Amino acid sequence: MGRLGSLLARALAAHPAVDGLVLAGGGSDRAETLAAELGQRAAPSARDAFEATDAAVIAAPTSAHLELIVAAAAAGLPIFCEKPIALNLRDADAAIEAVESAGVPMQVGFQRRFDAGYMRARRLVRSGALGDVYLLRTASHDPRPSPASFVAASGDLFVDLLIHDFDAMRFVTGQEIEEVHATGEASFAAFDVYRERGDFGVGATVARMSGGATGVLTGARHNPDGHDVRMEIFGSRGAVAVGAGERSPLRPVETVGESPPAEAPPAEAYRDFLDRFAPAYRAEMDAFVGLALGEAPNPCPPAEARSAFVAALAASQSARENRPVALSELG
Repeated sequence: MGRLGSLLARALAAHPAVDGLVLAGGGSDRAETLAAELGQRAAPSARDAFEATDAAVIAAPTSAHLELIVAAAAAGLPIFCEKPIALNLRDADAAIEAVESAGVPMQVGFQRRFDAGYMRARRLVRSGALGDVYLLRTASHDPRPSPASFVAASGDLFVDLLIHDFDAMRFVTGQEIEEVHATGEASFAAFDVYRERGDFGVGATVARMSGGATGVLTGARHNPDGHDVRMEIFGSRGAVAVGAGERSPLRPVETVGESPPAEAPPAEAYRDFLDRFAPAYRAEMDAFVGLALGEAPNPCPPAEARSAFVAALAASQSARENRPVALSELG
């Protein structure tokens, strides 16, 4: 029942096909507080919630995903789980095996698949309107470093943050990521919380893709002007950008004075990921309700999520070993 869990709960509570929610907050009182606000029920544990519901939405810390997925699958529930499925490939595969053995669907949460810009970029690429895709550039830049409690259970820069870009590149182009070469850094004072845990505060990856496209991904845990998420696609028939509109927290130097106040980001810039992607999260929940009812296909099945996860793990390994890593090395 953190920021994302609360947003998903509100979206589901307002959904016309949802009769009610049972919220479980992992030992905190946040589930009881939100349940009272929404006029819903609270349960002492996730297992108690699973016994009283028809479908499960998991937005807990990544370190808890495996246990919760296994329990929800054993209860025979359709599952929505936020990315990544787990913190390592062994646990991710164990979760997928539990879901497949139970015969229940699991949708993994990559909300950019439901963002209007990414969806339109996909249509343009898949229709051939941009011709051959030569190059993709992506940016995922958070406005501020995360709390230490989050960093400890979320995975590193590549697994927690840039995994969205790996998935988006696959989603838009239909190409697989075959090899990555990454670098990361955490020497700046703002990134102490990451350096202390062997993580990175900024990083970049060059990805070689199956259809010949090259991807260049950048990630940062501190962008004081706001939440910056973009994708640029360059093809033989033209170039387009996602997320480069009026609310993008980039200020062209042609329109900025000599000393822009770093402490005062543009008023219209996206504040955080919830501000940037709130409509996409609601659409994602709408898709999951359709999946749970058996009325819609799975927009992000485990195999799709696993491919993005393997790319993120390969990039993490590449940054730590300072060498290119083929995804085939990880299996």
